[in-house]
Amino acid sequence: MAAKSSETHKEPAEVVLEALAMLVWLILQAAVVTLWWAVLFPVVSIPVAGVVAAGLLLGWPWAVVVVGVSIAGMVLWRAKHPETFERWLSGRARARFLRWWRYRLRWDKRLQACKLTVDTSTATFVPRLQNAQIGKVTDRVRVKMLPGQCPDDYENRVERLAHTFEALECRATIVGPGVMELVFRYADALAEPVDLPRIVPRFRKGAA
Repeated sequence: MAAKSSETHKEPAEVVLEALAMLVWLILQAAVVTLWWAVLFPVVSIPVAGVVAAGLLLGWPWAVVVVGVSIAGMVLWRAKHPETFERWLSGRARARFLRWWRYRLRWDKRLQACKLTVDTSTATFVPRLQNAQIGKVTDRVRVKMLPGQCPDDYENRVERLAHTFEALECRATIVGPGVMELVFRYADALAEPVDLPRIVPRFRKGAA
């Protein structure tokens, strides 16, 4: 009597349906991400919507005109008001990218490399990343400690954390019940020159 095979063979139609379901799911995820970024950066999404509308309603020459006007407006905005340009566009985009790249992308693996995870026979538990504030020089990252951990577990690993996250320095401070704040320094605050205000000397009347 032949032994029964434990392998399950899927029908071609079932494989196709699973592939289509995965494709639809990826399209929905991309649509949600695109909509979310459009809400976060209206100064970009509105001109893009204008280009699409002009191309559909008036033709591609008008779409090219809208693209040129939008680019010229961005350049003029950057030249005339760099502070607001940084606040509303480039700074926000930089912060969101670095928050994802430095922390969310490889958070589990990096905490595991720093010996801050808890392994059991069935699973690996990772401290939860609560928030990450990106600054020009330092980032402030708040971490929810696992049950059984204490502040010393993080304070004793600040050098390892700094090297793992490719920072110059790391400081660990407890800021709430079971919450640690990790301050990563990525640059020297005094490395860039600072423009001091010009001081005009004042002469009193009657002075020699």
